[in-house]
Amino acid sequence: MKHQETAQEIIKAVGGTNNINSVYHCVTRLRFDLKDNEKVDNGSLKKLDKVMGTNISGDQFQVIIGNDVAKVFDAMVKENPAIQQSTENKEPKSDKKQNVVLKIFETIAGVFAPMLPAITAAGMLKGLLALFVSLGWMSAGTDTYRILSAIGDGVFHYLPLLIAVSAARKFGSNPFVAIALGTALMYPDMTALLSSGESVGFLGIPVTAVSYASSVIPILLAVWLMSYVEKWVDRVIPAALKLLLVPLITLLVMVPVTLIAIGPLGTFVGSGLSGGINWLLNEGGLIAGIVLGGAMALIIMTGMHYALVPIILSNIATLGFDKFLPLTFISNMGQAGATLGVFFRAKDKKLKTVALSTSFTALMGVTEPAMYGVNMKYKKPFAAAMIGSAVGGGFALAFGAKAYVLAGNGGLPGLPSLIGQTFWYSFGGMILAFVVGAIMSTIFGIKEEEGDAEALAQFSPGASSAAATAPSSDAASVNVDDMGAPTPTSNAVAVAPMTGKSIPLQEVNDPTFGDELMGKGVAFVPTVGELVSPVTGTIMNVFKTKHAIVVRSDNGMELLIHVGINTVKLRGQYFDAHVATGARVQAGDKLLTFELAEIAKEYDITTAMVVTNTADYKQVLPVKLGEITMGEDVLKAEV
Repeated sequence: MKHQETAQEIIKAVGGTNNINSVYHCVTRLRFDLKDNEKVDNGSLKKLDKVMGTNISGDQFQVIIGNDVAKVFDAMVKENPAIQQSTENKEPKSDKKQNVVLKIFETIAGVFAPMLPAITAAGMLKGLLALFVSLGWMSAGTDTYRILSAIGDGVFHYLPLLIAVSAARKFGSNPFVAIALGTALMYPDMTALLSSGESVGFLGIPVTAVSYASSVIPILLAVWLMSYVEKWVDRVIPAALKLLLVPLITLLVMVPVTLIAIGPLGTFVGSGLSGGINWLLNEGGLIAGIVLGGAMALIIMTGMHYALVPIILSNIATLGFDKFLPLTFISNMGQAGATLGVFFRAKDKKLKTVALSTSFTALMGVTEPAMYGVNMKYKKPFAAAMIGSAVGGGFALAFGAKAYVLAGNGGLPGLPSLIGQTFWYSFGGMILAFVVGAIMSTIFGIKEEEGDAEALAQFSPGASSAAATAPSSDAASVNVDDMGAPTPTSNAVAVAPMTGKSIPLQEVNDPTFGDELMGKGVAFVPTVGELVSPVTGTIMNVFKTKHAIVVRSDNGMELLIHVGINTVKLRGQYFDAHVATGARVQAGDKLLTFELAEIAKEYDITTAMVVTNTADYKQVLPVKLGEITMGEDVLKAEV
């Protein structure tokens, strides 16, 4: 699917442009502030090839795209001019009441996410230069080194200017006036004045000597306040004079206020936060590494790590290193290892392939496919990843591991950011996280198909008759010998078990059914919450969650009917079973009733009917596709 098509489908699935307050993107995700998250069609989103998953952080709805997120975002803006204004990172006009802390996190994320390409490129170059010098491939005194170093250092030296632009867009002020504010603070004569060691004053008010080069918090606070000053001035100035007087008055107010109050305050706040976190990382050692390493995945999921970006940048600019960044590498390795453990334990070939490939992408620093697509889905691997990260984090911080530049990639490609005196401690923590995560994930194991596969596996193609007749834990006991599976000797026909629309099985949005791993058959989109028997025969299994039933016809056709996708999570809610395992039924007898409207609010209600002993037939074919009423012939199996 092209990026333009993906963008349009995403907008449609999140409720259309009218439901979007604002949208921006980070390295891997589209981050939406929506008027109503309830209007999101998660099922449609997850069907899109480019969408790896979704997540909600606070009130922010996130669509995980991966490496192509920028292209999808650009296509979204290009194809939908109506959302252009909201994508300028302006403060959304929303009636939603948000948690103040989450609001701060989201604001910081909105400011720093657009800057990450420049920051990470510069950081990666600085890391590579450090590597080249340490290996003797380049001398620090050459002109080439100095030019390349300027590319890497320039971004961090003039970081306040980048922040000014991004913050202005986020807070809804003029970005060029924000740049003018930043350049005034960093003007060489201003820098010389503030660093002279002599007292400085403005209109008799003392100005605190602060260095604004590489600073983060002061300019962020200054532009935030400037957005209010600019709007107030704009309201009181006549229209004919706005172009001249609004920016002039804004700068005349904001530059002195920043020098006198905001700059020192921002420096104090930034130093306090940096000092507190650095104290924890320095003094906490092993314990801090275990706690923060283990919790890092949760921190990243909630977006709280963005709140630490200013501190990380400040540490690197002032101290030359940061101790928090190695934990992000270690967390990613824990996710990669846990997914590899899924590869070792999984029985399904497609799941093994997915687990192996996402483990590799996590090693490369892109963890969303592994975290959301595998580890969180099966839960135990996610716990294994956190354990591995805790072990690795404890080891790394116990030996004072540091990162020396912000490379922007928490995987193997980002290793140059760790090059320095503590490299091997950081790398050792990464290895420990990967190995422990893999081992724990292998030990914990998984329940395939989100807890459903253990039951479904009984009825997979080629499953023994004895296994197929094993009753569910909450069903009446069945005598296997009395219910021996006859080998089909004649053609068989099944009627529609529900009213609605019959569709090809391949259209089911679940690989277990859509790829015919369970066998051939047909699927239904029901319009009535009632399921009847498609054949005359015996009920072989009523799942304890009541969302699926297996019935064998008298002439040997075994049918698994599975209502909805992932409805096992409902644990029987909204379902009522009207038969028990071992019961005799006639075609058309009521088997289940279910609250269609309630289930459809959260789950794809598409129902699969699969011939689990497909191998016993020459072919299994749908008889009718389209609108159908229960009782009509819908599927035939020919011996």
